[in-house]
Order: sequence, then C-alpha cells, then structure tokens
Amino acid sequence: MKRDDDLIRDLLFKYEGDADWIALMPGGTSSSTGQEEKEHYHVLLMSDQGLVTSVGPDSFRVTASGHDYINAIRSDTIWRKAKEGAKEIGGATFGILKDLAVAYLKQEAAIKLGLEL
Repeated sequence: MKRDDDLIRDLLFKYEGDADWIALMPGGTSSSTGQEEKEHYHVLLMSDQGLVTSVGPDSFRVTASGHDYINAIRSDTIWRKAKEGAKEIGGATFGILKDLAVAYLKQEAAIKLGLEL
C-alpha cells in the first residue's frame, strides 16, 4: 500500500479535533472495510514517524511531535507548497516533506512579521 500524505494530514486533524485525547485504532479486524484498513495502516505509519504513540492495544494519542507537524501543515497554502516541492524533486521521504512544510511556515512567518529567520 502506498503512503497517502493527504490521508495522514486528514487523520491528524481529525484526532486533534476529537474531544478525547485517546483515539481508537481504525480497522485491523476481519470485518474492517477497505477504508478502515487503509486508515489503520496509516496510523501505523504515523506511529513509525513519532506522530502518534500507543496508549493501549487498540488506542493511541497524538504526540508533541505530532502536534508540531499538525501546526506546520495546518495552512492549505503551506501544505500545497510542500507537496509541490516534494513532487518537483521526484518524491520525498516523510522527513523531507515535514522539513519543506516547516521551511514554508518559517518563510511565511518571516514575511508576515517582517523578520529574518
């Protein structure tokens, strides 16, 4: 299964917006739908990257690094630029995509605040 960076972003926003700080793992059972299985796999990928961590056999929470990543990719403009940058270089690792988003966020902050970062 290919990594879907848009799905990872959507899932992080969903978990951030939940009233409870513990989220249940989607899918992972024989009765799971294709979408639930895809989400389950992407939660595992988010765990690999330290964006979420397990707090039980079927539950997890967003980590501090996950919240930092959410803030870096919150702006649709920054997200679009980061994805376009990754595409321009022929694809990117998760780390490079994150670095691009942070770089564009810093650039936007410097412009809006009149600072040199």
